[in-house]
Amino acid sequence: MSSQSLSAASEPTSGGIPRTTALALVVAGYVTFVNMWCTQAILPVLAQSLHVSPALTGYTVTAPLIATAAMAPLIGMLSDRFGRRVFIRGAALLLIIPTLLAATASSLPMLIACRFLQGLLLPFIFTVTIAYISDEMSPANAMKMVGIYTSGTITGGFSGRLIVGFVTALTHNWRIGFLVIGLITLVAALIITFLLPREARFKPTTGVAGALASFPNHLSNKRLLGTYAVGFGVLFSLVSVFTFINFRLAEAPYHMGPAALGAIFVVYLGGVAASPVAGRLGAKMNRQWLMAGCTGLILLGLALTLASPLWMIALGLLLICFGVFPQQTLATGFIGIAARGAKSTAVGLYVTAYYIGGSFGGIIPAAAWHSAGWIGCAAITALVQLLMLGFAWKSWKTA
Repeated sequence: MSSQSLSAASEPTSGGIPRTTALALVVAGYVTFVNMWCTQAILPVLAQSLHVSPALTGYTVTAPLIATAAMAPLIGMLSDRFGRRVFIRGAALLLIIPTLLAATASSLPMLIACRFLQGLLLPFIFTVTIAYISDEMSPANAMKMVGIYTSGTITGGFSGRLIVGFVTALTHNWRIGFLVIGLITLVAALIITFLLPREARFKPTTGVAGALASFPNHLSNKRLLGTYAVGFGVLFSLVSVFTFINFRLAEAPYHMGPAALGAIFVVYLGGVAASPVAGRLGAKMNRQWLMAGCTGLILLGLALTLASPLWMIALGLLLICFGVFPQQTLATGFIGIAARGAKSTAVGLYVTAYYIGGSFGGIIPAAAWHSAGWIGCAAITALVQLLMLGFAWKSWKTA
C-alpha cells in the first residue's frame, strides 16, 4: 500500500480518531521512550563492563534528559514555523544512528555522547507529536488521544528497560540490547513514515520573530506556568523513584540482577491502564480533584515502598504508576487548552521543564540516598508531589 493511500485512510472521520493515525502517534510515543530509558535497568552491568563507579553510569540516564530539555523550546519554535509531520518522521529515522552507535561504545564518555545525541532527537518526536494532536483534533478527541499516546510512551519506557535488561541477562552483553533497540527504532520509524497523515489544520507562525514572540506570552500565562511546574514534578518523581529503587533492590537482601530489575518495571503497565482513563475523565471532570487523587495514590505508594517485603515494594511502585502517569496525561492535555497560540512552542517549554525535573530527580535524591538511604529519596519525592498539587490546584482552577 502506498503512503498516499495510507494517508487517505487516515483522514479524520466524524466523531472519532482514525485508527492508522492513532497507531502512528502511539508508535511515536513508544519509540521515544523505549530509547530514553533503556539503560536504567543495566547501570550495575555498565559500571562493571566499562570499569567505572555505579554512580557515574547514572549519566547515561541524565544525558538524554539534559539534551532534550535544551532542545525542546527550539524545536517548538521550528515546528510552529515549518510544520509537524516532517520533524516527527525525520527524527524517528535519524534516531536509528546514535542508537546503533551506542552499541559500539568502548568507554563511558562515548556511551554518554551517544545517549546525548539520542536526547537531541527525541523531543523532535515527543514535543511535536503533542502539538500535532492539539492542532489536528477537537479538544475532546485531543484529550482522549493524549491519554492513548501517553499509554504508548509508558509502554515504551517499560519495554526499553525490560528488553535491554533481559537481553543483557541472556547474552551477558549489554551491547546486543542496544542493537535490539535499534531494530525496534527502525520498525517504528517506518510505521510513522507511512501512517502519519499530513497536517490539515496547521497554521504556521510568520517567521522566527513570530515564533520568538510566543515565548513571553507563554511565560506570562499563569495556567501554563503551573502546568510546567507539574511537568517538572512528574519526571522528577519518576526518575527519583525508579533510579534509586534499583540501587536498593540490587543490594542485600534482594540482590536483584539486570533481568529482575528490568522486570520490576512491569508496574509501568498500571500507568498504561490508568492514562487513557485519566484522559477521558480529564475531558469531563475537574482536573484539580483528579490531580489530588493521583497525589494521594503516589504518597500511599511511597509509604508502601518503605516496607521490607518485596511484594509490598512492588505494590507501592504500582500505585505510584497509577498516580504519576495520569498526572502527565492531565498536564499535557491541558497545554492545548491553556496556550494562546504557538502550541508547539508551549509544549516545548513544558518538555524543557519536564526534563529539567528529570535531571534534578537523578541528582538531588542522590545526596539523600547517601545520607539517609531510600527513606530520604521517598521523602523528597513526597515533598515534590505536594508542591505539584499546590501548583495544579491554583493554576487549573479557571479551566
